[in-house]
Amino acid sequence: MPTARLDVTAGAGEVGLAISGRLDAAGAGAIWRATLVAAGRARGRTLRFDLSAVSLCDTAGATLLLAAEATHGGTAQFDGLSESAAALLLRLRPLAPATAPPASPPTPGRWQARLIADAVDAVAFLGEAALAVLALPRRARMLRPRDLLRMADAAGVGALPLALLLGFLLGLILAFQSVIPLRRFGADIFVADLVSISVLRELGALLAAVIVAGRTGSAYAAEIGTMKVNQELDALFTMGLDAMTFLVLPRVIAVVLVMPALTLALDLAALAGMTVAMRAFGFPLAAVLHEVAQFATLRDALDGLGKALVFAAANGAIGCAAGLAAGSGPRAVGEAATRAVVGGIVATIVIDGLFALILYRLRS
Repeated sequence: MPTARLDVTAGAGEVGLAISGRLDAAGAGAIWRATLVAAGRARGRTLRFDLSAVSLCDTAGATLLLAAEATHGGTAQFDGLSESAAALLLRLRPLAPATAPPASPPTPGRWQARLIADAVDAVAFLGEAALAVLALPRRARMLRPRDLLRMADAAGVGALPLALLLGFLLGLILAFQSVIPLRRFGADIFVADLVSISVLRELGALLAAVIVAGRTGSAYAAEIGTMKVNQELDALFTMGLDAMTFLVLPRVIAVVLVMPALTLALDLAALAGMTVAMRAFGFPLAAVLHEVAQFATLRDALDGLGKALVFAAANGAIGCAAGLAAGSGPRAVGEAATRAVVGGIVATIVIDGLFALILYRLRS
């Protein structure tokens, strides 16, 4: 049984698509992609179909012709179409979905405009947040302690099991992977120093911030985004309630309050995991604790907790900002949550790099 075949001829102002064979489900499927690609490249020129060699055209073939016409963006010319196929095409045309023109590839100018717009939105959000903090004494009734405690419980107590699990696994894996190469040089006891300092100073706060970005930041974006889609933010404005004071500040304050405890719990869990790995390799518990107490200082823990506070504020603010910037439609909430997670993780890495540079300059 013959299948459909497509021949493309291109001229200065016209593109011809000659189709032969059977335009049924099998034939249309065989040339579907090539036909749409050729129709898309014919934008701005006349698109002409030569269908004189088509032996059969059913609903699948008519759908292909209408899809190619929609991809082209203009009215195509169908030559050699049989009367039955023309009638079928006429009946299906009102039901054919309109295909939007393909997006043009991003240009440097568009990327620059997008970056500038995002930067302006970020500055505007920070300005509104600063004004809300300054006006907080006059709007203290909008900051309800019950809501603040509920958000702190969700951001801190709810995330505690995950933080303990990931911290324990982090310390266990770091110690296990470090003992094997250092044992060649007889320095495997220093794994306790390596893991404790890196966790207290850097990895504990970083992993806690990732947990907050993926769990709390996305939840903030989803909650506020849903309120915006349901026009609840407009209702708050109508009632004279400031959304920044009523929604954003309690969430940011809550996550900042619980972040040090969450980071400290993760640090202790990581040290416990490291101790389990060291004990498995035959090191006595007293030797491991002595190494940790001798080399890990309070300054390392305070550095990590200070970073954690900044990470928490950034992730909470980014999650709320993503929710306030949510659009309309069924995908708006999901897109806001995605922006919150991605933006929070990227901001955490950037801020951590700035902290590393600043601390290096101050202590060198």
